[in-house]
Amino acid sequence: MTWSPQQYLAFEDERTRPVRDLLAAVPDGYRGRVIDLGCGPGNSTEVLSAKLPAARVSGIDSSADMIQAARKRLPSLEFSVASIAADGAGNIAAWQDPGPFDVILANAVLQWLPDHAALFPALLAKLAPGGALAVQMPDNLDEPSHRLMREIAMDGPWAAKLAGAAAARTTLNDAAWYFDVMRPVAVRVDLWRTTYYHELAGGAGAVVEWFKGSGLRPFLQALDAGEQVVYLDRYTEAISRVFPARLSGSVLLPFPRLLMVAIR
Repeated sequence: MTWSPQQYLAFEDERTRPVRDLLAAVPDGYRGRVIDLGCGPGNSTEVLSAKLPAARVSGIDSSADMIQAARKRLPSLEFSVASIAADGAGNIAAWQDPGPFDVILANAVLQWLPDHAALFPALLAKLAPGGALAVQMPDNLDEPSHRLMREIAMDGPWAAKLAGAAAARTTLNDAAWYFDVMRPVAVRVDLWRTTYYHELAGGAGAVVEWFKGSGLRPFLQALDAGEQVVYLDRYTEAISRVFPARLSGSVLLPFPRLLMVAIR
């Protein structure tokens, strides 16, 4: 199952708001190389480019479909297909560019990668002195939306197929842990955790559509088409019990996120 730009951008305003909040904490005035890691369809790169109009902005993503969408959206910027998956030493095998970069943006991408103790210092090492690493990661694995994904995966005929699906996401450490990892190689580390409450029209089905573009992908990609239908039916039913409609008819989706800006 490939990443779908259309599915991801079905909730573009909601998905883009955290990167706006993140980049508001990045200093202005950078004029050198700036890169958006895991740029997706370019919505985060667009915010980055507007923030730093004098910089040379580029984006990479492992999905060719996402890069195609980003190029169509921002034809004047440079985009390429590349993976930022790292080995156990924090070396990013497919992305060999050593920098230096003025800003590295990683919006809702590093939660898919392991070994943050090695990865974060490796990214900081690619910055020029005074450069900024700006990271936003969903911190929702303990939320009902994700607990239900795992529970339904374990309680069904697909249990064996989905045994490893939950491991696709890295369990995040707390903010203090990330501070301790980055502060030895950074002059300043700014961290905060916030919960967004997204109003979604369409009831439980809207919540399911949201996560089909992100968190549900590792579960669905392991199933055949028929199994996907049954799994989603069960998930939708469970979600409807957890997220009842409000008086407006919409549902509120709580979405915790961890944000950080480290200056080298």
